Amino acid sequence: MAVEVKELLEAGVHFGHLTRKWDPNMAPYVYMERNGIHIINLYKTAAKIDEAGEALAKIAASGRKILFVATKKQAKDIVAEKAGTINMPYITERWPGGMLTNFVTIRKAVKKMASIDRMKKDGTFLTLSKKERLQVDRLRAKLEKNLGSIVDMTRLPGALFVVDIKREHIAIKEAQKLNIPIFAMVDTNSDPRQVDYVIPANDDASKSIDKVLSYVTASIAAGLADRKADKDTDQEDDDVVVAPTKKRASKAVVADEEE
Repeated sequence: MAVEVKELLEAGVHFGHLTRKWDPNMAPYVYMERNGIHIINLYKTAAKIDEAGEALAKIAASGRKILFVATKKQAKDIVAEKAGTINMPYITERWPGGMLTNFVTIRKAVKKMASIDRMKKDGTFLTLSKKERLQVDRLRAKLEKNLGSIVDMTRLPGALFVVDIKREHIAIKEAQKLNIPIFAMVDTNSDPRQVDYVIPANDDASKSIDKVLSYVTASIAAGLADRKADKDTDQEDDDVVVAPTKKRASKAVVADEEE
């Protein structure tokens, strides 16, 4: 999916923050200043989306998950929808501290959800008192809200994609500790040195977030399609190898019967 600068412009991806709020490390990505606001160079944004997209496609093709993180109001629903369509995990409620650095504990909480679901299926839930059932339901709802979107993430993600690195600084620190590659939309008020793959962009407007994520998720979808195609090819190759041996075996049986 080719990145169109015109589309980025229409979505307002170029609007940065007030000049007095800027981070000087974003200087290479700033085109100009207009009415006290920094304007992002969209040609650089387009190039960076391409670069990030290629890397994300490779990670997806390798079978690893990409965890999307966006808890700000403008981004939550967009991220949940986009990440959901490509079956990738996401955090759009509060970041659970230790989500990455204490992953074993987080997995236990996710398993707790599964065990509650099993209780409901096998009838154990109905043997509890009314008060206990209410407590279990509340716990299940709380776990679902915070961790429901990472149920299928059985191991640490292959990468993190973040919208607004200032807001999600705890997630950034945890990923850095574990050397998990960080991809992010970085606005002019943030330090891009914290991120491995910087996409300079307006991270406050929902239109801008939606446009950048459309490109990113399209790249990941392409990576997933490549993985599926490779698997199908491998399967076909296996079938071709298996077929002649079956024939030889049947010929041998026939020969034995004739003797």
